[in-house]
Amino acid sequence: MARIVVTGSSGLIGSALVTALRERGDEVVRLVRRPPRAPDELQWDPSSRHMDPSALDGVDGLVNLASAGPGDKRWTASYKREILASRVNSTHTVATAVANADHPVRLVCASATGYYGDRGDEPLTEESAPGSTFFTDVVTAWEAAAAPAVTAGASVAYCRSGIILAGGGPMSRLLTLTRFGLGGPMAGGRMYWSWITLADEVGAILHLLDRPEITGPVNLVSREPVHQRDLVEAVARAMHRPSFFPAPRFGVHLVVGEFAAEILSSKRIVGDVLVETGFRHQHPDLESAVRWLVD
Repeated sequence: MARIVVTGSSGLIGSALVTALRERGDEVVRLVRRPPRAPDELQWDPSSRHMDPSALDGVDGLVNLASAGPGDKRWTASYKREILASRVNSTHTVATAVANADHPVRLVCASATGYYGDRGDEPLTEESAPGSTFFTDVVTAWEAAAAPAVTAGASVAYCRSGIILAGGGPMSRLLTLTRFGLGGPMAGGRMYWSWITLADEVGAILHLLDRPEITGPVNLVSREPVHQRDLVEAVARAMHRPSFFPAPRFGVHLVVGEFAAEILSSKRIVGDVLVETGFRHQHPDLESAVRWLVD
C-alpha cells in the first residue's frame, strides 16, 4: 500500500484516479482549497503558494491535477491569466514541497498536448519542438514550474494528456449533440485528434506513479490519432445516430470564442513513451474506445 497525495481530486480525472488508487489498496490524501470536511482531506492554498509541509509526511507519491479548465469559460484576458496562473501556482507549490521533503516523493504533474500547437499532419513525439500558440506558452510555463523538484533531484513526470474520451467533461457536449443527431465534422473535420479514454488516462497515471525511472514529458494518448470527423462518425454509429451536421470554423469560434483555435488544432501524436515502458491500453483502438465511451 502506498500513500498518495492528489490535487484536483474533484475533477473528471482526479475523482476517477482517487477511486482507482483506493481500489488497488492505496491510501489517498486529497488537497482541497476549502476547510477539510473529511478525514482524508488537507487544506492548501495554491494561489498564495502555501502548502503545509506535513502534508507529505509518509507520502510516496503526489499527483498534481489542479488547474482551471480551459473550456470552462470564454477566453477573456482575465480568464487566460487564470488558466496560466492556476497551473503555474499549483505546480510550483507542490514542487517546492517535494523539493523540501525529507524523503523521496514521486511527482506526477498534469500537462497537455497543447504544447505542440497546431501541426497539421506532422508526426509528433515527446521529442518534438513546441508550437506557437497561447496554450503552447501555458504548457511550457506549467512544466517549468516544477523546477524546484527537478533541481532537488526528485523524480518528476509530466502527463501531456490528449483529448479525454469520457462521459463527463468536454466530451459530454459532443455526446449530447450526437444524441440529438447534431454531431458532425468541425471545420471539415480533417484535423487530427489525439485521444485517450478516461480509463486509460487513469491507468497511465498509475503506471507513471509506479515507475519513478520515467521522467520528463509523457504523451498520454492512444496509438491511433484520428481525424475529428472519423471520431465523430464512430461515436454516432455506436449511438445509432447520423453524423452529417457540419460545424463551420466561424461557427465554432462564434460558440466558444478563442478556445476554438485549440479545439480545431491538429496534433498527430505518434510517439508513445507509455507503450515503450510497458503500458498496455485497455482501449488501444477507436472502435473499442467508442464502444466503452457510449456504454
